Amino acid sequence: MTGQSRPASTQRRGSTVTPTDSTGSRIPLYSREFATDPHGFYQWMRRRYGAVAPVDLAPGVPATLVVDDRTARRILDDADHFPSDPRGWQQKAPAGLPIVPMMQWRPNPLRTHGPDHDRYRAATVDALAGVDPNSLRTTVSRIALDLINRFCSEGAADLLDRYVVPLVFRTMDDVLGCPTELGDRLRLALTEMIDGAADDGAEPRIQGLLAELIAGKRTDPGDDVTSRLIRHPANLSDEELVHQLLGLYWTGIEPPRNLIANTLLLTLTDPRFTSDHTGFAPPARDALDEVLANDPPLANHSISYPPLPVMVDDVLLPADQPVLIGAAACHGDPDRSAAPVPHDDRDLAWGRGAHACPAHARTISRLLAEEAIEQLLDALPDLTLAFDPDRTIWRPGPFHRALIALPVRFPPAPGMPLG
Repeated sequence: MTGQSRPASTQRRGSTVTPTDSTGSRIPLYSREFATDPHGFYQWMRRRYGAVAPVDLAPGVPATLVVDDRTARRILDDADHFPSDPRGWQQKAPAGLPIVPMMQWRPNPLRTHGPDHDRYRAATVDALAGVDPNSLRTTVSRIALDLINRFCSEGAADLLDRYVVPLVFRTMDDVLGCPTELGDRLRLALTEMIDGAADDGAEPRIQGLLAELIAGKRTDPGDDVTSRLIRHPANLSDEELVHQLLGLYWTGIEPPRNLIANTLLLTLTDPRFTSDHTGFAPPARDALDEVLANDPPLANHSISYPPLPVMVDDVLLPADQPVLIGAAACHGDPDRSAAPVPHDDRDLAWGRGAHACPAHARTISRLLAEEAIEQLLDALPDLTLAFDPDRTIWRPGPFHRALIALPVRFPPAPGMPLG
């Protein structure tokens, strides 16, 4: 922080700056103002605080957000000082905090450290490796056309509600081998949890539904991720299996739905993605790459919980207080463009280090997003937004970059054969 004015919200201890816990001095990541202009906040944080900024995840719930690319990489590569086990923080978290279900300790690779993490990750990676990309593409195409046929004659639709959300849920149901009726019940409960609107009974209800899925697959296994997890040499218990599936549902739903919606928004508002010099629209992957760089679906995540106070760029971070990596902020770091970082290692949207998104999971997410966008634009090429893009409403929340709705208009079209 050398050369920057010291904010009133910090206290000097020798040469160390320690963020205070005063709610008024912290940036509320959960606010509608932050959701409306996160990039403006990121720039302001970097100017005022340097590499790490004091934030609140909810009223009175302090955390640190990393907005410097170099510092983020250093933290993500240091799992010993920055483990993802939240139990120390969880003991102090306010009761009834809506974000706790998304952050709490679970016996799965997202929220463990060391040998347990390695065991869970190995099982998950091996189970995902059995997903055939060609079969998955066919599945996504079939689901997409079925959903499009349900509203294509109406001339208008909220794409988030009518297309994106059901598409990612149904795709994950297929990948995990979840029957339709059970998947419908899971969708309601998981949506409430992800959106922070769940009641106290949501967690046991979700666990009960996932236990039902596991029991069904023990009796009648198939070529799906759940069956492969059950028979994996890691010999996961039913409780461990429930939490592997919960983590897979969360990472397979929240990031892809935001990635698809944000990419559609970019495609429908930026003429660069309408057509190129050949007269054809660029492939969906070009717009996806830009969204992952500028508006990644999990803008502030890769959460760690240092078990001891740790110094980061002359700032003393408290023990058991969440440290979030601001992927969107780090991608916009002015010093990042000059850094000699390999091209395939530049994208923090997928995480980095021991807890980076597995390669097979990235493939599934990208394939799902590309196919969803291309099927929609092929079927309804004259889509236009049904709102002023300058008045886009983003869903508040400390972790995601997510739309509340994506209403569009289009010339009514007949349904398409499903093949």
